[in-house]
Amino acid sequence: MQKRTHYPRFLDARVKESLTDTPVVLINGPRQSGKTTLAREIGDKRGYMYISFDDPRTRDFAQDDPVGFGESLPEKVILDEVQHVPEFFRTIKFLVDRDRVPGRFILTGSANVLLVPKLGDSLAGRISIKTLLPLSRAEIEGRESGFLARLRSGEFRVERYERLGPRLAEMIADGGYPEALARARPHRREEWLNDYVDTIAKKDVRDFTHIRQLETIPKLLRVISASTATTLNVSKLSAPFEVSRTTIREHLTLLTGLFLVDELPPWFGNLVSRRVKSPKLHIGDTGIASMLTNFDSQLTVLNREFYGQLLETFVYQELRRQATWQDPRVEISHLRDRDGSEVDLVIEFAHNRVAGVEVKSAGTVNAKDFRGLRKLRTSAEDSFVAGVVLYDGEYVREFEDRMFALPIQSLWKMS
Repeated sequence: MQKRTHYPRFLDARVKESLTDTPVVLINGPRQSGKTTLAREIGDKRGYMYISFDDPRTRDFAQDDPVGFGESLPEKVILDEVQHVPEFFRTIKFLVDRDRVPGRFILTGSANVLLVPKLGDSLAGRISIKTLLPLSRAEIEGRESGFLARLRSGEFRVERYERLGPRLAEMIADGGYPEALARARPHRREEWLNDYVDTIAKKDVRDFTHIRQLETIPKLLRVISASTATTLNVSKLSAPFEVSRTTIREHLTLLTGLFLVDELPPWFGNLVSRRVKSPKLHIGDTGIASMLTNFDSQLTVLNREFYGQLLETFVYQELRRQATWQDPRVEISHLRDRDGSEVDLVIEFAHNRVAGVEVKSAGTVNAKDFRGLRKLRTSAEDSFVAGVVLYDGEYVREFEDRMFALPIQSLWKMS
């Protein structure tokens, strides 16, 4: 079967909007998430020249003579992989301040500029940062989802969806990297993902840090994959390695900066003293986690607990990816108190609106599945708009006041 090689990127409209009123637009995100493709699709139609700092000669020119390189640039330009030349950001600032024209530069970067020295400070007030993550299921399916808008309003109508069953595990294993999805056979996707992780470990990691003992990075990523969607315990993470807790902490910061790992902060609300204050770790893409842990989508019954962890990360990443183009002001956290009550995902919207999302791999939902969401409703008080249990079933059901059971497919198919 022929695989699709092109998918709509719904961040497109946000980037175009920023080009109308901001001198510099940065498309930030992990390698191979589609940043260059999106930048060129937008820029080529608008007369932008494309220049890549992956070219050593271009990189050397910008590093050795940033002013001369800047003066040689055309009126509108795409500069690809700008994290390689942090020295050049001051020149961009100079050029923008000399002639403040909207849409002068489209930049792309594969490291979080806010975590890389020199890149985050120099363009304050002159730059719009848009994050392009791997493909969401909404983009893979080719339709924008109304899930976040419905969650923000707390209003869901009765609908029926087809139960996903084994297909859900396959979606988790596929992940969202366009190049991996372009390969029709699962073993070819796994080979691509393996090469991807290997390349980052051997190249990008060394480009952005002076941390010693970098040989632990691939192994650490495997350990994190196996414990995705669990509370961060640095001592436990460092146990398999002969390195300090400080080194593991530095490695985690690096992996976060490269978009390979997310640290989901705790939500406090009221009753702060009763909250567990540790973040949760989520792998950046479930395709990578599946490859690193040898997850078999056909044998989920043998390890339901780990499958549940992967599913929670899958849902978190879907919501995070949709938020980048729908509502960047969305903040996602998790809730766990000392009594054992949990909410997998706490979603905070603008205007002080709070919603909770629980993730369940089963095909049925009952009243006890809302235990943590009830705690959130009590704690958030008037800010609480909805509590949702996502499950692998067919029907949208309202259980009680502002509490709903929703099929997982509604994440990307809800209108």
